[in-house]
Amino acid sequence: MSHTVALMPGDGIGPEVCSATRRVVEASGVKIEWVELEAGGEVASKYGTPLPQVTLDAIVKIGIALKGPIATPIGSGFASVNVQLRKSFDLYANFRPAKSLPGVPSRYEDVDLIVIRENTEGLYSGLEHIVVPGVVESLRIITEKGSKRIIRFAFETAVRLNRKKVTVVHKANILKLSDGLFLEVARKIARDFPQIEYEEAIVDATAMRLVLNPYDLDVLVMENLFGDIISDLTSGLVGGLGMAPSANIGEKYAIFEAVHGSANAIAGKGIANPTALILSATLMLRHLEETAAAESIEHSVRAVMKKGMALTGDLGGNASTSEYVDAIVAQMG
Repeated sequence: MSHTVALMPGDGIGPEVCSATRRVVEASGVKIEWVELEAGGEVASKYGTPLPQVTLDAIVKIGIALKGPIATPIGSGFASVNVQLRKSFDLYANFRPAKSLPGVPSRYEDVDLIVIRENTEGLYSGLEHIVVPGVVESLRIITEKGSKRIIRFAFETAVRLNRKKVTVVHKANILKLSDGLFLEVARKIARDFPQIEYEEAIVDATAMRLVLNPYDLDVLVMENLFGDIISDLTSGLVGGLGMAPSANIGEKYAIFEAVHGSANAIAGKGIANPTALILSATLMLRHLEETAAAESIEHSVRAVMKKGMALTGDLGGNASTSEYVDAIVAQMG
């Protein structure tokens, strides 16, 4: 079966890691027609926006995309392309697994966590205004609808992946109305999944627990800002964002991406580590029901890591991006 996938190479090392990922996916035997689309900082000078309408229209038609890193200016400039994509296609669920890879330097071994982040509400709604000079107000939006679908997504994910526990992360001791609503919805939905252990945890205490004993947690679900922070924390437990895949899922559309930066300092040098995007592609393949190919790629990545062969500089080796990909493809063969 053949699939059509939109590909947004992005900024900095984006084109390099996207090219590497294409090689690995094609080596798995899955037939994919890649439709390359423009998005990112360099595109903004051409179209006046980093996310041109032609790109949005193509994603509407195709329905699924793989995206390289796109830089977001800090404090000024254009809005985050990542946030725009999530809002444009109602990609309400951010799925962020954090699983240890053999041989990757980290403080823990055998970590296996999943963070489910609400992707469209909270402070990322972008509702800000100046009250008076020197005073800015930002609105944190939590709705019953948004809470229901992200929490149900978390429980359904736990069932599908044979997980044992869902932890609802909140700050309802302070944000009594907004996070109070989030918890109220969670408690109702948890009753529909008696086979899954249900737990509530305050966000700051959760951060401490993850650092002290990440094995005590399993699937975590939370609102947008908390999810942004906690998912980066869990990535740090397994070696960093360069090891962490990500999927943004909606009712009609799905976009899979590496969540690390564009690393402009090493762009074009052929030394970037494409692991995060390769693992994001395995999430995409599972979404396309190409499970065997996804498992083949994952097994090969883990085998290369375990043997310590052809690793890029950030992993302690001196291999180029292409040499690392060669090793993965050889393992698949």
